[in-house]
Amino acid sequence: MSGRPLRLGTRGSALALAQTRVVAGALTAAGVETEVVEVATGGDRGAAAGDKSRWVDGLEAALTAGDADLAVHSAKDVPGVLGDGLAILGVPEREDPSDALCGAESLDGLPPGARVGTTSLRRRAQLLTLRDDLQVVDLRGNVDTRLRKLAAGEVDAAVLALAGLRRLDRAGAAGAVLSELVPAAGQGALILEGRTDDVEARRAAEAITDSVALAQVRAERALVAELGATCHTPVGASAEQKEDRLEVRGFAGLPDGSRWVRDRLAGPAGDPEALGRVVAARMAKVGAVEILHEAAP
Repeated sequence: MSGRPLRLGTRGSALALAQTRVVAGALTAAGVETEVVEVATGGDRGAAAGDKSRWVDGLEAALTAGDADLAVHSAKDVPGVLGDGLAILGVPEREDPSDALCGAESLDGLPPGARVGTTSLRRRAQLLTLRDDLQVVDLRGNVDTRLRKLAAGEVDAAVLALAGLRRLDRAGAAGAVLSELVPAAGQGALILEGRTDDVEARRAAEAITDSVALAQVRAERALVAELGATCHTPVGASAEQKEDRLEVRGFAGLPDGSRWVRDRLAGPAGDPEALGRVVAARMAKVGAVEILHEAAP
């Protein structure tokens, strides 16, 4: 790689490109020249819904072929098992992982029977545990498309990731931060994936890695993996570091909000995976695995 820019592989969506610009800016500040390489994934080509790999397959292929040096992913899109010879090389500073309510100033302020748009089973399940009178309806499309549908009155409110709104300069659309919802594992964080034997790419990724964000993502991914959850099950995992302590929250529930399990546990930040697994084990003991099996399509 010496003598040429570090090639950053990314999907071509507006949000993916915005995220990659953040990474490129951080690398430039660290003295690393970069070049952006747009790559189409199976998800971009309309592959049928499957596991998370459809959002990273093209990028992993580009890494393996040597057409990219680092792939920039939304952490919540990265499956638990990576391609052969590939690894997570870094996690930059994280955006706020919270969910945001658009179109209203609070969840309690919505009228009875209000239509709330989201495609996330995790959000659906948690919204209905809090307000079982709501009509939670599918709201598809990118951020701008969803906000246009909200403005057109197709729904009364919508739930989107605050991080995506901020990265697209649409934070003003957020009427409230839904701190009562447990975010998806990795929400708001970026993962830098690369070849295990690429020393220069690893060094560059480590130069812009935020140790707190890395610990949070490691704990959250461990919790989800321990529960055996997939992208089609209503599960949330969130970690927050306070000094040398890490607090992990977990949620698992049925899409209709009729049954759920929540847990919260703080422990030393030195072994985030272990803490994530402990929370998952505690949740499993009170029925989380059975709930997720029942919720699976």
